[in-house]
Amino acid sequence: MDANFNSDKQHTVGAEISISGTGLHTGVKVDMTFRPASPGFGLQFQRIDLPGQPIIKADCDLVTDTSRGTTIEDNGARVSTVEHVLAALVGLGVDNCLIEINGPETPIMDGSSQPFVEILQEVGVVEQQAAKAWYSIDQNIYHYDEKKRVEMVAMPAVDYQITTLIDFNSPVLGTQHAGLKNMSEFVKEISPCRTFVFLHELEMLLEHNLIKGGDINNAIVVVDKPVTEEEMARLAKSFGRDRIEVKHEGYLNNLELRFSNEPARHKLLDVVGDLALIGYPIKARIIANRPGHSTNVEFARQIKQYIKKNRHLKDVPIYDPNQPPIFNAQQIEQTLPHRYPFLLVDKIIELTDKHIIGVKNVTFNEPFFQGHFPGNPVMPGVLLCEALAQTGGILAINSMPSATYDTYFLKIDNCKFKQKIVPGDTMLLKMELIAPIRRGICEMKGTVYVGNKVCAEADMVAQVVKRG
Repeated sequence: MDANFNSDKQHTVGAEISISGTGLHTGVKVDMTFRPASPGFGLQFQRIDLPGQPIIKADCDLVTDTSRGTTIEDNGARVSTVEHVLAALVGLGVDNCLIEINGPETPIMDGSSQPFVEILQEVGVVEQQAAKAWYSIDQNIYHYDEKKRVEMVAMPAVDYQITTLIDFNSPVLGTQHAGLKNMSEFVKEISPCRTFVFLHELEMLLEHNLIKGGDINNAIVVVDKPVTEEEMARLAKSFGRDRIEVKHEGYLNNLELRFSNEPARHKLLDVVGDLALIGYPIKARIIANRPGHSTNVEFARQIKQYIKKNRHLKDVPIYDPNQPPIFNAQQIEQTLPHRYPFLLVDKIIELTDKHIIGVKNVTFNEPFFQGHFPGNPVMPGVLLCEALAQTGGILAINSMPSATYDTYFLKIDNCKFKQKIVPGDTMLLKMELIAPIRRGICEMKGTVYVGNKVCAEADMVAQVVKRG
């Protein structure tokens, strides 16, 4: 099956499958095998040719070189040019995979992600039972590199979208841009796009023996200056060809572009691969102006730090007072047996078969403040639990055939009070089913929030009983 790119489940590869080729910079022939991995494993490389077969996680904090592709290193082992492989996995929606490799660099193939995509499609992508935790960007994250004239921004969005812009002051390339509105378009629109290199860079790399595995067919060579017959003969010899030539469009060796903006699309491919090193699936709109591996990785680190700092906010309920409630106070009274002064839920703003979110506005006029810490009003912790229980009761009763039921506490576990609640606070009461309701027994996890702070939490068990 194919991955659903908005799925709330994790995915892995359907079976192990291998591919062989040559590393672009090392010239070393390598075999690479993709293996299924368990939920939460993430994307990890394993150097099976080294003692102890060390594992290197695809993580931006382990990047040690970005001069010619992205290199990760850990446990005394390194793997270079990981970006095209990672882009293929992300582009197919794979969350968990072990990539075994018996050399220091992934095979370059044709300079794109397509060969990896094609073999992975042979074994398919399978859904796993574990939930996938998406991380949303809630504010703009900017990255600038004035020296390289690179600008990158991640903005809040409902999907993972990427736009790249390139401008090398080259008469051949001009200014190009490419976009990916949904990752489901990656396979067709982005994965076939090959890496590109300018002729002057190629000559420097050849001179320093830095592309030992290079072939004229695994990169687009942009000829941005006049070339003599002598230089062409030297290049042909370097690549083991009888002759090579420049097309009138300024590309080497009669190479047909797969898209008119193939270089910009390949830069987008690199962004997908390098941002996989964040280590978390994200929903954001990325705009990258003149991106390169070093800035991609720096940007990945910035986003990773943002996620780590704000990870606790991922499940915080959002309360918009402009939205009409699902249940108002009068409708709540039709479901619950509680009345003033003991009804502790003002309205319900979210309700599914698995969770509910209620709102309680705490005022100085609450009757319990007369006798609880007069002069220093603090809402009693036991009433926080009661407010959660009433909210959970609505979820439980709502799942019954009719509303003629009541709920009774059986147990409270792991109850913690973390922040005091005082007059003026708006409590958000979140109750989530831990397990399906069976025989009237309802297990829930409850959390009280004020703003984005957790004020109290508890695991609760209740029984749903028919009235009468």
